[in-house]
Amino acid sequence: MKNKLQQVQSRIENAAIKSGRNQNKITIIAVTKSFPSGIWDFALQNNLPIIGESRIQETEIKNKEFNKRKKIELHFIGHLQTNKARKAIQLFDVIQTIDSLKLAQRLNIISQEEEKTQNIFLQTNICADPKKHGFSEKETLLAAKEIVDMKGLKLIGIMTIPPNNISTKTLHSIYNKTRKIRDTVYKSIETSCKNLSMGMSNDYETAISEGATHIRLGTALFGSRPE
Repeated sequence: MKNKLQQVQSRIENAAIKSGRNQNKITIIAVTKSFPSGIWDFALQNNLPIIGESRIQETEIKNKEFNKRKKIELHFIGHLQTNKARKAIQLFDVIQTIDSLKLAQRLNIISQEEEKTQNIFLQTNICADPKKHGFSEKETLLAAKEIVDMKGLKLIGIMTIPPNNISTKTLHSIYNKTRKIRDTVYKSIETSCKNLSMGMSNDYETAISEGATHIRLGTALFGSRPE
């Protein structure tokens, strides 16, 4: 684990230098989905307190067996169904995958019932990949304008998951457009929308070059996921 982490940190530093960025402005989200209970402790021991999970039931199990909850920041990065909205709010500090106004409205109601302001990202799907969820560019801006008036939600960033098997040129284009969406939201709609979650184990250097503030890494840190 330490060797993998050192390699990742070195690659982050190099990518940041090449793009004229401060590596300290880039946050690793340790994606621990599918790994057994105990992985959160393992991540925390290696100074990775920002954890990403994508399944509600799996997260519930891990949370029950973890006694340092206040020492980590838990991000939901999977597709969220509205019928699991309350559990998500109870479990997660940040929900990154808001992909519809219907979901945002449901979370807004529940957050206020739970007396919580839920930090969220809006998920974009600017290339309209049918296998991915998220807003188009225009829909993202319209959703942001509605969400700023929702008392139970705080919009803190934009996230995206690009299609599989695309060229580096296309990947740069998607990440560049996503950054521009974040910039527009930040400047014109919501000044708390500072973050940009994009890039995974196979493309995080490209994401960094296009301005990612959060990169979501699983196999790059922990190796192959258990079957």
